[in-house]
Amino acid sequence: MGVIVITGGSRGIGASAAEHIAKKGLGVVLTYNANPEAAASVVQRIEQTGGKAAALKLDVSDVGSFLAFRESVTMSLRDKWHATTLSGLVNNAGYGLFNPMATVSEAQFDGLFDVHLKGPFFLTQALLPLLEEGASIVNLTSATARVATAGVAPYAAFKGGLEVLTRYMAKEFGERRIRANAVSPGAIRTELGGGLNDEFEAMLAAQTALGRVGEPEDVARVIAMLLSEEGAWINAQTVEVAGGYNI
Repeated sequence: MGVIVITGGSRGIGASAAEHIAKKGLGVVLTYNANPEAAASVVQRIEQTGGKAAALKLDVSDVGSFLAFRESVTMSLRDKWHATTLSGLVNNAGYGLFNPMATVSEAQFDGLFDVHLKGPFFLTQALLPLLEEGASIVNLTSATARVATAGVAPYAAFKGGLEVLTRYMAKEFGERRIRANAVSPGAIRTELGGGLNDEFEAMLAAQTALGRVGEPEDVARVIAMLLSEEGAWINAQTVEVAGGYNI
């Protein structure tokens, strides 16, 4: 059984992706930062349906903790799966901030950078020795990198940087047949950025060709596909999962 690490797997897209990945017959190591109860609930749901999962604490903004995290992953692989390698990594953890450029503080800018670009770069670097030949990396980006949306400039800029980084991962890791792709959600009904109120949801739905906002499982299915044999010849791509948002 291959095993996947997914960051931010305790809620939203991450939790749904963890469950869909497990349905593919893969083991899941999901991370959480501040809500161990939610993470434990996801693990319980996976195991109730016959899957295997573990939850580990990780602050994606704390690069200095990544080597210790790798050791925790190594122990989890050994103890739960009798394995030594990972078959995939999903860089999903993140948070939203709505703030016009004129009022963004340096601390807000740095916080978003640490979680959405610096963290995925160095976490991938730290876990690279555990990734087996033919593994798959999936980076979660955002449709805001394509469609300029006032108020999310730093977030969108770092997600755009992560899309570029994805292609470089595919290029540099190709010798080990490690694939790297980005999944770019549009408007999704999650808690990110405070969630959606009825008025905002209606506006987003009106800008989407399929006439609704997305659900976490809409994105989760694509993440799971890219980690499986079904996505084995997809590499260095950004797949927007947005129902036709602002075509």
